[in-house]
Amino acid sequence: MKKNIAIVMGGYSSEKEISKKSGSVVTKFLSKEKYNVYPVLITKNKWYYLDELGNESEINKADFSLTINDRPLHFDCVFNAIHGTPGEDGLLQAYLELIGIPQTACNYYQAALTFNKRDLLSTLKPYGIPCATSLPYNKGDEINTSKIIDVVGLPCFVKANKAGSSYGISKVYKAKELPQAIENALQEDDEVIIESFLDGTEVSVGVITYQGEVRVLPITEIVSDNDFFDYEAKYQGRSQEITPARLTEEQHKTVSELALKIYKVLKLKGYTRSEFIFVNNIPHLLEVNTTPGLTEESILPQQAKVAGISLEELFGSAIEDALMNK
Repeated sequence: MKKNIAIVMGGYSSEKEISKKSGSVVTKFLSKEKYNVYPVLITKNKWYYLDELGNESEINKADFSLTINDRPLHFDCVFNAIHGTPGEDGLLQAYLELIGIPQTACNYYQAALTFNKRDLLSTLKPYGIPCATSLPYNKGDEINTSKIIDVVGLPCFVKANKAGSSYGISKVYKAKELPQAIENALQEDDEVIIESFLDGTEVSVGVITYQGEVRVLPITEIVSDNDFFDYEAKYQGRSQEITPARLTEEQHKTVSELALKIYKVLKLKGYTRSEFIFVNNIPHLLEVNTTPGLTEESILPQQAKVAGISLEELFGSAIEDALMNK
């Protein structure tokens, strides 16, 4: 019998529209010969299945089930395509684990940890993972610009601590710009991370579990037309994403081994995409994404294509791995 698969998308953050695009691509390419596929929208107000005719059927949150034509429908697995909360920060993972439904992303603790940039970097530092110098800021803290600049220098980056897709991020050149940059980040999260500027080649490294084995995908070099890889560069074509990246053999080896080490140290599973900047041939970690974009133009699908993995194979493998390890 074919398995019933819910493809969850949407979420509660600014990334919900991007998530819907990712979920639509998964819905399109996941094999209908192997699976019964149900796109499920997660919003703050309701969770519901949306059929091909636009009819909504509400999800029963007690057991994540549906009722269609007066008959109950239970899911064998959830494909997690939510960027941001609640799919990337561990909330959905914890809920699904409690009710016993396998899902394709990493487990709830790993999701919460990787979603919190400063906690992630603090966890990885003892393992010798290079990263930028940074300072935390919480909503309501005094903004001591001279102290910030003494630690991180100028220019620097001000980021929302728990947000993705380049929301709430600013590059700051002058001390007087810091308060507004912090306020901008606080629109996305009540925690902020302020990082030193790293000047070098930026790359994105996909590490996934594919057909039961952990695999590093071909690396992507990111060349932004803008001042940095912001939302416009990432989603509106204002960047070049070159796969495979133009790296030396030594650089390729170093960053691949580092991304693989992070995946294993954190006990991740499913898809991940880690961002690095090379400074003096040393890759410095920026962040780890555990539910990366899955549109046909997104970086991870580009990397899979270069590796000879079709979207149907990529998505199907995630389902099979989740079912096998439930």
